[in-house]
Amino acid sequence: MALRHLADAAARFSGDRRGNFAVMMALVCSVVVLAAGYGVNIAQLFMTRSNLLNALDAAVTSTARDLTTGHILEKDARPTVEAFLLANGGTGFAAADDISLDSLVVDKARGTVSAEASILVDLAFPLFGTADRQKVAVRSASLYSDKKIEVAMMLDVTGSMSGQKIRDLKAAATNAVNALLQGQGKTDPRVRVALVPYAEAVNAGRLASDVVFIEKAGGSNLPPPIDATRKEIRANTGAWEDNCATERKLMDGSADFSDDGPFSERLNDQRRRYIARINRDDRLEVCPRAAIEPLTADADVLKETIRDFSASGVTAGGIGVQWAYYMLSSKWRSVIKGAGLGEGPADFDKKKVAKIAILMTDGQFNTAFAGRGANQGDKSRKNAEGLCGAMKEDGIEIFTIGFDLNSRDMQPWEQEQAKAVLRNCASPDVSSIKHYYEASTGEELDAAYQEIIRNTERLYLTM
Repeated sequence: MALRHLADAAARFSGDRRGNFAVMMALVCSVVVLAAGYGVNIAQLFMTRSNLLNALDAAVTSTARDLTTGHILEKDARPTVEAFLLANGGTGFAAADDISLDSLVVDKARGTVSAEASILVDLAFPLFGTADRQKVAVRSASLYSDKKIEVAMMLDVTGSMSGQKIRDLKAAATNAVNALLQGQGKTDPRVRVALVPYAEAVNAGRLASDVVFIEKAGGSNLPPPIDATRKEIRANTGAWEDNCATERKLMDGSADFSDDGPFSERLNDQRRRYIARINRDDRLEVCPRAAIEPLTADADVLKETIRDFSASGVTAGGIGVQWAYYMLSSKWRSVIKGAGLGEGPADFDKKKVAKIAILMTDGQFNTAFAGRGANQGDKSRKNAEGLCGAMKEDGIEIFTIGFDLNSRDMQPWEQEQAKAVLRNCASPDVSSIKHYYEASTGEELDAAYQEIIRNTERLYLTM
């Protein structure tokens, strides 16, 4: 009897299906929980690695940029990367304090900054005896350059820039100076900046007494010969009025596109030697108040010059280009040093120095004093393009900015002529780096300068 009851109970149990679902759910839930935990761990490690790599990429890139522009020295590279990682490397699953900069190498021969970093991650779901913490490691590298950088900014201070436009230019130029020179030491600066405000002429400032030849109405286009008599000098030299200069002229009265220094000697049509100073044309009427500032790393000096900008005169763009060329040419080093205006430009050497010209105007180049057979506007544009060609041959990278070129004050054909000379002067675009800009407002002008500065930093690595 007992065996029968036992058999009946076993039959009833084996036939009972009411607990199967619960058993199966328990088994499935266990697998689901394990899979979810594993998935959370994978997501956690992936997110941590991604965040750490982004932080290291940004730290290495920023440090390489600062090395390139001279904002930090090589010995400061490691603490700079570490500080960046601590500030930006924390993730939702790991503390920034757990980040380790395992290595940093600044390879001057290859021009690279490379780094390795790691972080210990507290796993959300340690599984099957795995450690509670796992190490995530990443690597990053960036190019840098230890070249010197020289930037000449040609700035339009003509009458059409009066009012809000000259205020916009002052603000944009000041911000550009700050961006170029911020953070670097003054004893051995990587970056130096020159300013060339221009209108109908260029105010040569303290250089004028050594470099300017003052024409006299009816006299020669060339400075008097070295062996000239007093009578010859009086007949061909005008009275000193200001520190302004126009174009340097050749024997036929055309513009000289060379960057020869003002102490270089030449022969006139009588085979007599003369010093090739820069002309102040006797027809010049308006001299800009603000003088040029040769290359310097002193931001205060540059910003003081910018504050002195005032708008007057017409647009002799070719003369502005000429003086931007001079401020980057090593042939002008001795006269600049002699005037106590700094060390002057470095030699042209693409491996050691990057030379940049930023040419800005708010209108059509319409005035020139050198050249024959064409109106002043045609001469000015032709002279500007000829000088730009010579600059490019010397390895100078040229960026151009047209400010408010679509103004109603200009006819459509004038607008196109203004844009054409700027496009022709600009260096060819390289990949995503463009060289010709247009700006309609003060904000756009400021943005154009800042983008050019960022692009020059990228070009340092390839120029």
